[in-house]
Amino acid sequence: MDMLLGRLESLDPRKVWEHEAHHFTPWLLENAEVLAGVLGIDLELSVAEHAVGDFNLDLLGRDNTHDCVLVVENQLTATDHDHLGKLLTYAAGTEARTVVWLATDFRAEHRQALDYLNQLAGENARFFAVRIGVVRIGESTPAPLFELIAQPNDWAAQTATKAKVAAGQAGKGPLYLDFWTQFLRRIHDEHPGWTNSHKPGPANWTSLLWFTPGVSFNVSFRNQQRISAEVYLDTGDQEGSLDLFKKLEAVRPTIEEVFGGPLSWEELESKRACRIAVYQHGDVTNSEEFGQYIDWLFDSYKRLRNAVGPEFGKATLS
Repeated sequence: MDMLLGRLESLDPRKVWEHEAHHFTPWLLENAEVLAGVLGIDLELSVAEHAVGDFNLDLLGRDNTHDCVLVVENQLTATDHDHLGKLLTYAAGTEARTVVWLATDFRAEHRQALDYLNQLAGENARFFAVRIGVVRIGESTPAPLFELIAQPNDWAAQTATKAKVAAGQAGKGPLYLDFWTQFLRRIHDEHPGWTNSHKPGPANWTSLLWFTPGVSFNVSFRNQQRISAEVYLDTGDQEGSLDLFKKLEAVRPTIEEVFGGPLSWEELESKRACRIAVYQHGDVTNSEEFGQYIDWLFDSYKRLRNAVGPEFGKATLS
């Protein structure tokens, strides 16, 4: 059988985005899921041209997978020393622990520098290099094609975790790691649009995909043998988080009616964040119940997302 196939053609990114600050950065701010997909983490980008001293950072956001500040430096040329210096300056000025450098090409010495930084940082920070590409087939609409050039050394992170376990410092970390491994495997099998993360960690919680600044959906193990699904409100300051919490609380009857039951509304006075959550019994040491815990977390997250999402203009999950 004859089959007609097109040819994949690479385009000069500057033919699509003529100016880095005026075109590429605003596009990436509106299409953060493209970057999230290549990095394999859940993230949100909130501010472009963020002031850091006398300079302007291209993009400021949050790495929801690791619960930390994320910074992005863009470059529609090959990498240079000037942008490497800016990248480190912005990371220090914002206390970022996830640092991303995008460019059309990476010089060998700059890739080596990022590998060195990842080696030094260990589990405390992560540095990524992403090559910007654009492709199309025939006369089709150009499509972004990002390529991961440098990333944290997974083996080093695993070795560090194993060392902590051997030293008796990891606590329940290995149990959490086992649970989230199963949790993420089932998400990607059953609900692939819910998260970009493929790398479980040893923490007692994980974040699911959400794309409204200051609002994330988390699932976790709590003290007193409980598991929870929650909407976590953190705008960066206590007043902003509380204001957002009050706006949602004003429509509490509607939210709880859609959810299908009462929720726990928590102002968290000792923190800058607020929480709306639902709880159930769950013990991470009981691996035989992991499947039931995951079923409950899936159901609770879906109902919680459908109850709160419309307040932010987001579609419900089917």
